[in-house]
Amino acid sequence: MRIVAKSGVAAAALIAASPLLAAEPGAPAAEGERIYQSVCATCHGNDGRGEPGRRLFSIDMPDFTECSFATREPDADFFAVAHEGGPVRAFSPIMQGHGATLGEEGIRSALAYVRGFCSDPRWPRGELNLPRPLYTEKAYPEDEAVATVDANVNRGTDVRIELLYEKRVGPKSQLELTLPFRVREQPSGGDTHGGIGDVALGAKHVLFHSLEWGQIASLGAEVSFPSGDRKDGLGTGTTVFEPYLAAAQIIAEDGFLQAQVLGEIPVDRDRADNEVQGRLAIGWSLAQDRGFGRVWTPMLEFIGTEVLPKTGPDVFEADLVPQLQVTLSRRQHVMLNAGVRIPLNHTQTRPTRVAVYVLWDWFDGGLLEGW
Repeated sequence: MRIVAKSGVAAAALIAASPLLAAEPGAPAAEGERIYQSVCATCHGNDGRGEPGRRLFSIDMPDFTECSFATREPDADFFAVAHEGGPVRAFSPIMQGHGATLGEEGIRSALAYVRGFCSDPRWPRGELNLPRPLYTEKAYPEDEAVATVDANVNRGTDVRIELLYEKRVGPKSQLELTLPFRVREQPSGGDTHGGIGDVALGAKHVLFHSLEWGQIASLGAEVSFPSGDRKDGLGTGTTVFEPYLAAAQIIAEDGFLQAQVLGEIPVDRDRADNEVQGRLAIGWSLAQDRGFGRVWTPMLEFIGTEVLPKTGPDVFEADLVPQLQVTLSRRQHVMLNAGVRIPLNHTQTRPTRVAVYVLWDWFDGGLLEGW
C-alpha cells in the first residue's frame, strides 16, 4: 500500500466524508502488522516515515508518525486511496489500489496498524472534523480559508462579504482572522454605501474529544474592532467581545449534530446591544461512487437570538437555514455550501437572506490542485 503525499503532506480527502468504512476497533493487530510490513513497507518504510519511497520515486511521501498529518485525516480518506489508488483523490498513479487484493477487511486491519505510528492522544481525530454549516462554528481546529456572501432577498439591499482565514496551532488550538465587507442601502434616503466592516480576531481551543463516543467540544472567543463606518451602518462603532462554546456529536455512520452557544458583549452599550445566541445544525453526508466520489451534505440549521437592548423589552429572533454542501474537487478540499436563512418570527420587519460560501482546506493542497 503506497499512499502518496500531497504537496508535502498526505493523500487524503476533506474530512467531510465522515467515518465511512472506518477501521474496526477489533481488527487483529498482528494481521494489520503483517499486511503493512509485507505490502506497504516497501514504499512507506517499516517505521512509516516514508522511506524508501521518498528516495525511489523522488516525491513527497507521508510520514505516518507525524501526528499533525496522520490524525487529521479520517480512516475513510486513507481507505479510499488504499482501495482505489492515488488517482481517486487526484494523486499520483504510483499509489496503486489494493482493494482487489487485500479486500475491505485487509485494508482496515492495515489502517488500524498505521494509526499506531502516532501515539500522542492530544490530537483529535479527523472523523470529528465535520462539515461546516453556514453559521455554526465548528469545534474542530482547522486550516481553512472561507469566502462567504450573505445577502437580503427582500427588504432593501444588504450584502455582506466575509473573508475568513483559519490557522491550526498545535494539537488543539486555532487562530483566525475575519475581514468583512458590506454594501447596504441606507434606511433614510435609499442611497447605497459600501466598505469594510468590523475586522475580527479569534481563537479556539479543544476542551474534550473522543473518537469512541464521536464527540468534541471547544471553547473560543472573538474580538471585533470598530473598523467599519458606523454612520453608514457598516460597523458597530465599538469593540465587541464574543465568547462561545462549540460542540459536535457524530450520529449513526454519516450523520452529525453541531451546536454553538455564544454571546456578544459590546464595550459601549450605547452603540451596540448585548446578544445571546444559540445555533444548532443537523446533517447527513452522502458520497457518490461507492463512497469514494463527491460528497453531498444536506444540513438544517436553527438559530435563536436573544437581543438585550439597553432600554425596552428583550427581543427574541428565530431563523431556520436549510442548506446543501458539496465537495467540488476530487481531493475534496474545495467545497461549496448554499442555503437560505428564513426568519420564523417578526417576519414583517426581518428579511429572508441567501448565503453561499466557498471553502478551501489549504492543508490538503493548493487551490488549483486536486481537480
